[in-house]
Amino acid sequence: MKDIFLQKLLSDKENLERILDSLTEGIIAHDTNRRILFFNRAAESITGYNRNQVMGKDCHEAFGRPFCGANCSFLGGVPDPFSHKSYSLTFLNKNKEPRRIEMKVTAMNDREGEFAGVLAAFRDVTDIIGLKLKAGEIDCFSGIVGRDPKMLNVYKQIQDLAATDFPVHIYGETGTGKELVAAAIHNESRRAERPFVPINCGALPEGILESELFGHVKGAFTGAIRDKKGRFELADGGTIFLDEVSELPKIVQVKLLRVLQESRFERLGDEKTISVDVRLISATNRDLRHEVELNRFREDLFYRICVVPINLPPLRDRRDDIALLAEHFLKKAEKKDERHIGISRAAMEFLGAYDWPGNVRELQSAIHYAIVRSRGNVILPSDLPPHILEESTLKKVADPRRKLDTESVRLALEKSGGNRAKAARILGVGRATLYRFLGDHSGLK
Repeated sequence: MKDIFLQKLLSDKENLERILDSLTEGIIAHDTNRRILFFNRAAESITGYNRNQVMGKDCHEAFGRPFCGANCSFLGGVPDPFSHKSYSLTFLNKNKEPRRIEMKVTAMNDREGEFAGVLAAFRDVTDIIGLKLKAGEIDCFSGIVGRDPKMLNVYKQIQDLAATDFPVHIYGETGTGKELVAAAIHNESRRAERPFVPINCGALPEGILESELFGHVKGAFTGAIRDKKGRFELADGGTIFLDEVSELPKIVQVKLLRVLQESRFERLGDEKTISVDVRLISATNRDLRHEVELNRFREDLFYRICVVPINLPPLRDRRDDIALLAEHFLKKAEKKDERHIGISRAAMEFLGAYDWPGNVRELQSAIHYAIVRSRGNVILPSDLPPHILEESTLKKVADPRRKLDTESVRLALEKSGGNRAKAARILGVGRATLYRFLGDHSGLK
């Protein structure tokens, strides 16, 4: 009887709309022509658009852009049928404020089972993320992993920059994740649906660099066999990321300054002026102010690109994130190789004692090395790169407070065939330390 009543209730269009209007999640439905069929009250609240403004309109036209940005399944026409998709995106509401949205999209079929459109449920998590940042209850933000207070401060800066277009300069040692932060700033901003175009200024010769940045026309120089757009032109409407910006030659610095001042430039060999709307994010592992003092970097350009500075801490200054990052890389490897592998406490102690001159990139490389070396399902100290073991030994192994655990000792004994001296070397401890531990844990003998 209850089932019959429920079916009757849901079959009534007005009752169904009333139910959907009572939800706190935004609900939007459109057909295969992207024509909006339903838009509930929560969708109005989140987007700032009234349902009368969007009903019956093409989803892309109603909001002035694809609602789902680059995630839209209808960008190239009607997609192949799908059952369900989930993703996060940045949406500009009617007041042009960027909001972080969590979206769930489900396919709708007609009575014949044919694909008829999509039903999307979404919620605004912008304020929730902000509260979690303030409370320190977040360990990942826009693809960046870390929960150290220094990283939480970086996340807050990224979120604050979402509503602005000011140039950002990121300083950090090699391997700290400068491009990840630049991409996060882009993805959290109103430009998220437009291109993010990175270029490494230190990886290209001077003659090629100017062409890469600003493009060229056919015949501009030997080898210019066709017109080519530069990175600034490709990034129009989006963000350009200049990594190792301190490596820019002076002649390119002059042209870059003009682009930032006037948003215009000419391709090499061309007289036509091109206008662009681009946000600039730059990065370097050098002290750019010191480069100005040495007359290697223009002072006027420095003040143009360093409007909002972000300093990324080295990994040695946020050691509590080492274990979190190691687990993150292990999970990524597991998804790729379908091999579950953990890491022993002893191995993690070596990782924690190492100073990581290559920072997060070096840690990722070390985890990959250990996965290849490991013969079991747990990474032991002996599986780590030799230089990490050697440099960590003086700090960690010589520490009399160092503690062994039964799991690591058991695995080391199995790996050494019961040879205690070899097991001690695998664990990175002295034989006397291992013997004392075994004396206290008779079950391991």
